[in-house]
Amino acid sequence: MATATSPNSLLLQNPNRSTTIHFLKNPNPARVNVFNLSPSRRNKSISITCSTAQVERPPSNAQSLDRVFNFAAGPATLPENVLMKAESELYNWRGSGMSVMEMSHRGKEFMSIIQKAESDLRALLNIPEEYAVLFLQGGATSQFAAIPLNLCKPDDPVDYVVTGSWGDKAFKEAQKFCKPSVIWSGKSEKYTKIPSFDGLEQNPDAKYLHICANETIHGVEFKDYPTPKNNDRLLIADMSSNFCSKPVDVSKFGLIYAGAQKNVGPSGVTIVIVRKDLIGNAQEITPIMFDYKIHVENNSLYNTPPCYGIYMCGLVFEDLLAQGGLKEVEKKNIKKAQILYDAIDESNGFYRCPVEKSVRSLMNVPFTLEKSDLEAEFVKEAAKEKMVQLKGHRSVGGMRASIYNAMPLAGVEKLVAFMKDFQARHA
Repeated sequence: MATATSPNSLLLQNPNRSTTIHFLKNPNPARVNVFNLSPSRRNKSISITCSTAQVERPPSNAQSLDRVFNFAAGPATLPENVLMKAESELYNWRGSGMSVMEMSHRGKEFMSIIQKAESDLRALLNIPEEYAVLFLQGGATSQFAAIPLNLCKPDDPVDYVVTGSWGDKAFKEAQKFCKPSVIWSGKSEKYTKIPSFDGLEQNPDAKYLHICANETIHGVEFKDYPTPKNNDRLLIADMSSNFCSKPVDVSKFGLIYAGAQKNVGPSGVTIVIVRKDLIGNAQEITPIMFDYKIHVENNSLYNTPPCYGIYMCGLVFEDLLAQGGLKEVEKKNIKKAQILYDAIDESNGFYRCPVEKSVRSLMNVPFTLEKSDLEAEFVKEAAKEKMVQLKGHRSVGGMRASIYNAMPLAGVEKLVAFMKDFQARHA
């Protein structure tokens, strides 16, 4: 096949190979206009590779030379093998002649994608048949309104346990649509604890009890869940930042919701798992896009859904199943978190995690430095070592390492080694 002419000579490889584009590490990369190719070539799957150097794909357990360890809270790091599979299918999804981004959401190709994504998620969490699974938009924040609109009348009381910023936001939004009460708040102790369940003064007439299972900002995680004492025994949980990080008994909940962008996909997808008997009683003022009944009846396809995001979630679900399911995933997450918390606790106070040990999050690890004036330098030096997004949330400061499912053990080990070296130089 002929060589494309450009400042950096590129060789068009065998068109029968999978579609992959390798980008050169070059401050002045070649400008290749694929649209100038002849129609016959443009319709073929091609792999473009530098004629003098080919970028090797790294082993799945190692850091790619051109990628960083991304400790962002969300959007967050995704599994490299998932990204590579998405890359290989981007141009022509499995012989369909289309990218997933171009498909009709009602076509057979995308129908197979969303149905498999739901099936795999049901397998991962062992979701009972009496629960509906919805792939929605609007982020978990939209569910702060959708939940009371679907489950409550305007005068219904609701109980909220507020263990961090997101639980507080959920409570405040619910005030517009029902009569919520905060039955416990950790605000006075800077959201570092979770209450004793026995001490919760629940309202038996409350429509439901709401919790945030893992507070992304403050690093507080429920290790067990309270038993709701309301008449309908309804427990609702925002699981955005620990969704699919460990096994969960879905049957304990009336509804679980989560933004995908932390553990299971890119931003743009919101997952709702809701017991079917709770559907169909939305308030009259409920916008049609917030009505669970509409979405259940239309299999999450009432309007155009976030198709590519759902496809990516499906690839992540496949990957989690291939790892052995959520029990195996949880073991890996415990190991990563233990290494990092041990480094903090064994630093003789140089690093400090404010969260009570029994409820420290496996996903989001906040910590401060004894010398707060060194925190900016810590973040700067870490970035030079290709570890990014370690600055804490603007509302609490310090540092935060988010170590979701896709963060490899090597990333945590590198962070810990850096922390020890930084301490040795600045203690």
